[in-house]
Amino acid sequence: MVLSRSSSATYLRLCILSALGVCAVSATAATTDIEVVNVKELPQVELDEIFVTATRTPTKTRNVIAQTRVIDSEELQHYQGQTVLDVISRQPGFSHFSNGGTGTTNNLYIRGYDKRQTLVLVDGIRYSSVDDGGAALNLLPTEQVERIEVLYGASGSSMYGADAMGGVIQIFTKGSNIEKNQFSVTVGAGSHDHYLYGATAQFRNKQGTSLSLSASRNETKGFSAVSPDGYGYNKDDDGFKSNNYSLNLNQRVNDVVTVGMSGLYAESTTDIDSADQYNWQPPYEKLESALPDAYADQKNGVANAYVQYKDFEKTAKLTYGYSVADSSTYEYESSIGNPDKYDTTQQQINLTGDYKLPFGTAVYGVEHLKQKLDSSIYEADDRKVTGGYLGYLLSKDNIDAQVNVRHDDYSDFDSETTYNLGAAYRFTPELRVGANYATGYRAPSFTQLFGPTSWGGNPNLSPETSDNYEAFIEYDTLLQSTRLTGYNNKVENLIASDGINTTDYPYGKNINIDKSKIKGITLTSDWNIDNYLFGLSYDYQKAKDDSGKANDGNDLPIRPEHKGLTYIGYQLLDIDIRAEYQYVDDYYYNATNTIKVDSYNLVNISGNYQLTPNLSMSARLNNVFNEKYVTAPGYNTDGTNFFTSLTYNWF
Repeated sequence: MVLSRSSSATYLRLCILSALGVCAVSATAATTDIEVVNVKELPQVELDEIFVTATRTPTKTRNVIAQTRVIDSEELQHYQGQTVLDVISRQPGFSHFSNGGTGTTNNLYIRGYDKRQTLVLVDGIRYSSVDDGGAALNLLPTEQVERIEVLYGASGSSMYGADAMGGVIQIFTKGSNIEKNQFSVTVGAGSHDHYLYGATAQFRNKQGTSLSLSASRNETKGFSAVSPDGYGYNKDDDGFKSNNYSLNLNQRVNDVVTVGMSGLYAESTTDIDSADQYNWQPPYEKLESALPDAYADQKNGVANAYVQYKDFEKTAKLTYGYSVADSSTYEYESSIGNPDKYDTTQQQINLTGDYKLPFGTAVYGVEHLKQKLDSSIYEADDRKVTGGYLGYLLSKDNIDAQVNVRHDDYSDFDSETTYNLGAAYRFTPELRVGANYATGYRAPSFTQLFGPTSWGGNPNLSPETSDNYEAFIEYDTLLQSTRLTGYNNKVENLIASDGINTTDYPYGKNINIDKSKIKGITLTSDWNIDNYLFGLSYDYQKAKDDSGKANDGNDLPIRPEHKGLTYIGYQLLDIDIRAEYQYVDDYYYNATNTIKVDSYNLVNISGNYQLTPNLSMSARLNNVFNEKYVTAPGYNTDGTNFFTSLTYNWF
């Protein structure tokens, strides 16, 4: 099953950062006994591309209403040695900040909602840290990933429940779609003594068994995370290393029943700078109580097992999932043997399905989720959520429609009902317009509620709710795909720091902002003419505090007003290369709008080359012109850096 963006006219419309996947198909054809495929004819093959995340059932992308995006395996080849965060942060509608290099603290924003308001799934199972509420995408290597689907907007709330106010990111592990037996080995090297070693084995037989095993080692000495003007100035490099594994096993029992399991696991160590290693004011005197080589150990993983029944009329799937997000921080001499610890688990069981009706399809699901935190810093009771949803999908003639409603019962908050209404009309085979309305809901994370006051913990926080409006117009031909999407989000009780530093709350206190408004537009346009690929994305966003209180009218932090990317590429049968230019506007870093981060420009180049039928090379050069920029005040970003890798396949 091949997944794509919301157009089926051409493969290269999948995403604005598409890595010229046509080359991979063409290269394979050129090195076997089959007839070479004409590049111009390739779009005709992709007529039944399917998107799963937007409806929780396989749906043709041309019938999906909400804005979507797919990063496929060909594009992921351009991110060897990097993480899922590196990939996602370059997509339309996203912004982010990071406190240094790989593995360090970061936050991701989609349409103005942060990572706590964005649900991340791995093969359908929640992947996040229960304590802070966000998913550690910066710890997931691209080498373990088959593809990524992005659903923009809050329509996911009525299907997946809380944490989907901004959207849903679903990651599919390697081996979810095995076409042939193969074994591959990858080695790579790059800047800052960056090394990658990995291997993948995939197997399938005529008895309906498919198995994929993958393992990799990713390590780098990194660069100094804290800049000279940052808190606790420390010149040492902050390295990162991780061991990563994935498994995907499926067995077809008969024509209608399939059983399977999958898992993804990452064990990593990130070097950090102790906050107390130096005084926070000049002359930055060293404190003996700090640990010179401070670091954090992290374990993140998700696994699931399922049984599925599927015939022509109906589908039913029972799944059990388990995820972990453990972190132990060694920052002071006293922490040896007694680190700051946050071990979180999520257990999830769900029954989902669909049933074809005379007109349209009914979808349904019931779920139970248990979240647990074991921390050396603070305590929190387990959270249990039981929910269910119903939906209806219709694609008939020129009309597409989607209706969903979901009800969730929380052990520590009141129950909540969310719903979604969407429709689109196709005026011509190329031109479609549509609109969507969705409500959203998110309960505060454990850290936001019960964390120390030094982290802003406030047990009196209320859940966030939102009303989200979206409208679009899209135009697709065999040569191009263009979509203009406008959105208007009204959020009540948005949780944010008040930005006021006091003795009890040195970094500010978490509060509910009575009202906030986030509105904007996203334009994407992708073109494929002969062997040339080019396109752009542009985001305009206004995210404002509308509470009528102290920060009324201020910009919400880390939400740039303008963001854009343009790219151009060239492809032949055995090589593809592309260059991209990205612009990020300046933005405020705090709620009081007293700290501003300057705008920046980045130029990157990437390419793939099929050296032989079995050997391929990938290379990427980031920040070509060595732009000096920051995403968070006081923290460095990397200058010009590169990574290149070789992959050998045995078929």
